Amino acid sequence: MTTVEVPHGSRSVMLTVSAVVEETADTRSIVFAVPDDLRDKFAYRPGQFLTLRIPSERTGSVARCYSLASSPFSDDAPKVTVKRTSDGYGSNWLCDNVAAGQTIEVLPPAGVFTPKSLDHDFLLFGGGSGITPVISILKSALTQGGGKVVLVYANRDEKSVIFAEELRALAEKYPTRLTVVHWLESVQGLPTAEQLAALVAPYESYEAFMCGPGPFMDTVHRALNTVGMPRARVHAEVFNSLSGDPFADQAPVEVSEEDAADAATVEVELDGEVHTLSWPRKQTLVDIMLAKGIDVPYSCQEGECGSCACTVLEGKVEMEHCDVLDPEDIEAGYILGCQARPVTDHLKIEF
Repeated sequence: MTTVEVPHGSRSVMLTVSAVVEETADTRSIVFAVPDDLRDKFAYRPGQFLTLRIPSERTGSVARCYSLASSPFSDDAPKVTVKRTSDGYGSNWLCDNVAAGQTIEVLPPAGVFTPKSLDHDFLLFGGGSGITPVISILKSALTQGGGKVVLVYANRDEKSVIFAEELRALAEKYPTRLTVVHWLESVQGLPTAEQLAALVAPYESYEAFMCGPGPFMDTVHRALNTVGMPRARVHAEVFNSLSGDPFADQAPVEVSEEDAADAATVEVELDGEVHTLSWPRKQTLVDIMLAKGIDVPYSCQEGECGSCACTVLEGKVEMEHCDVLDPEDIEAGYILGCQARPVTDHLKIEF
């Protein structure tokens, strides 16, 4: 492997791999050593992900997002878990090439698949490698919260279960708070919405988080709808392969006098601070925040990862690409900052 010690952009850094853990026959965890001077930059919330730059002979590099399977409260170092897919260039390269001592270019943690509070009761669903952000939430809730946690974890067979020993140990440590339900296709077949609804009916008041293949999450959505769980308490993580280069610094967008004169006004709340900005109609929210030197969360700028998801409190925007958001998310006011352009003259948005 040829390592590049200098990052390709101002936001990314080179992190050293401190360990590689063989989880299953086709799944590895990559543990990163984070220097003290980068601790704040790489502080993360349960359920977030890292974007890794992976070398490619054809395109120079590809960017891939991998969930953090570690907990910021109970694990010493951040860890992403990668499962091979038959046609996945990134996952196969990482599984074949990465070893302890090597460096990988990484963007800071991102993503909104994270609880606002860890004091809830949680109903968690993981399908295959979708367990990775879910186990981060699970461990964090057990160590920092006081509620109960129910995990429904679906896999092809027993050999496919990632983190089997870790889950067993956690169930023994928290016998009154953690319930783990394994659903094995080799034993039970694929789960149906009716079966899952019957299984989770007692937990209708819990906060639900799910990650896994699309058909699995569709089934979970139908099951939760059947038991009457409000959409506001249902959270899903969706990943797409990134087509752009989030590691390259973006050039400032030029604004004409005409566009500046017709700009909307937006109040953006980020990390407890409110910024009042002029928002030209041809620019995205991420564009204008970067131009003002605001550390806005974003990764792909293609509407493919959800890093820049935020909520419209007042006003209206239009978006070109927003497939990563469910129709229910959009109805609830969620938008992608990298795709949003103003429609109304005044807006309020919260990250």
